[in-house]
Amino acid sequence: MSEKKCLISCDNAGLGYDNKAIIESFNFDVHEGDYICVVGENGSGKSTLIKTILGLIKPVSGKVWLHDILKSGAIGYLPQQTQMQKNFPASVMEVVMSGFLNGMKGRPVFRVNEKKRAVKNLNRMEIFALRNKCYGELSGGQQQRVLLARALCAADEILVLDEPVTGLDPMAAKALYNILKKLNDEGVTIIMVTHDIKSMVAMADKILHISEGEYFYGTVKEYLKSDYSKIFSEKNL
Repeated sequence: MSEKKCLISCDNAGLGYDNKAIIESFNFDVHEGDYICVVGENGSGKSTLIKTILGLIKPVSGKVWLHDILKSGAIGYLPQQTQMQKNFPASVMEVVMSGFLNGMKGRPVFRVNEKKRAVKNLNRMEIFALRNKCYGELSGGQQQRVLLARALCAADEILVLDEPVTGLDPMAAKALYNILKKLNDEGVTIIMVTHDIKSMVAMADKILHISEGEYFYGTVKEYLKSDYSKIFSEKNL
C-alpha cells in the first residue's frame, strides 16, 4: 500500500499577525484523504490557521509548506456566509462556474472541460435541477451545496470549510454532513472548523484543538481520552 502524500505541513510554525504569534511551535501535517476537524474557543487561532493555509497571511516564524498541487491556490474554500452573499443575485450555474475564475489568468471565456466539471459537481451535490435558479432564492442548505460545488471547481484535492452548518436546520446540516462524508470517501481531503462536537467525533479521522496558545492534534480516539476533549465538551454540550 502506497504512503499517502502530504499536502500541508506546518513545521515549528508561529501563526499570527504583525510578527506576534497566537500559536507558537506549531506542528501540523495534512495528508491526502484526511478528514480533520478544527475546534477551539473564539480567538484561539482557528481563523489564523485557515488564513495561513490559504496563503492570505505568512507565518511569523517556522515554515508552512504546501504540496506543489496546492501552490497555485488550488484549495477549495467555503467561508462563513455573510447576509450579502446569501442574497447574491446570480444563477446557481454562474456561482458554481465562478470557482474557475482564479485559474483563468485573464482568459475571457470558460473552457468546455470547465463547464463539464461544473455539471459534474452540481450532480455530486444533487442540485443539477437548480442550475438556472437564482442563488439568493435558495434555502440555506441549498446555498451551501452550491458553494461546495463552487469550491470543488476551484480545487477537488482539498476543501477547507469554516463552520459550514452554521444557521442550517438539523435536517439540512445532516444532509450537508452526509455529502462531506461522501466526498471524503471519494478521496477529497477535508479540513473543517466546527463547534459541533457530536458530528465531529462521528465523522473526523483527526482533531486539531487550539486553546490559549496550546494545541492538541491527533486521532479522534486519542482526543476523546485527552483533557482537551473534556474541557470542550463541558463548554459546548
